[in-house]
Amino acid sequence: MLVSIKEASGEHEPAADRRDGDAEGRDGDAEGRDWDAIRAAMLRFVRGRGARPDVAEDIAQETVTRLIDILRAEQVGSIFALAFRIADNLLVDVYRRDSRLSEEVDDDWRSEEPSLERVLDSRRAIEVFHRCLRRMPALRREVLVRRRVNQESCRAIGDDLSMSAKAVEKHITRGMVDLRKALEKAGIDLGGEA
Repeated sequence: MLVSIKEASGEHEPAADRRDGDAEGRDGDAEGRDWDAIRAAMLRFVRGRGARPDVAEDIAQETVTRLIDILRAEQVGSIFALAFRIADNLLVDVYRRDSRLSEEVDDDWRSEEPSLERVLDSRRAIEVFHRCLRRMPALRREVLVRRRVNQESCRAIGDDLSMSAKAVEKHITRGMVDLRKALEKAGIDLGGEA
């Protein structure tokens, strides 16, 4: 909530009661402090440190308010030095608060699910596998599917197809080479290094 500097400093006297130097548009106090100048300096300082305009406005306002409170209780050697210190500390507080909030958001959005890119690559890989399997010789495709998909042993496949286990392994090796080449040709790297 923005509070006018006059309200914060306790100045409520009518314009006619002001001292000569404060008669037109100046927002000073009885000690001759120009709160508008201090606020403007804080605004430039905070903006210069990269704060958003709304944050800079809030910090400049809060700095002036805190300065007024401090000056009511004690003497200060340099008002501007104290104002810069207050503004700097407030800015650090804002950055800390914002970084905590952004970390919380990151945790909320973090997922164990694969990324969209990974899902699309996997779908493309499946399409390439199907296309490659359709083009393979029938015997090689059957051996490869029975071994890799159905997890049958080489011996059982060999017994069913009347071939040695070594011949089954050769069909599997050739089938895997065909699949790898098809993936490379499609530009798909299932290791995630593409």
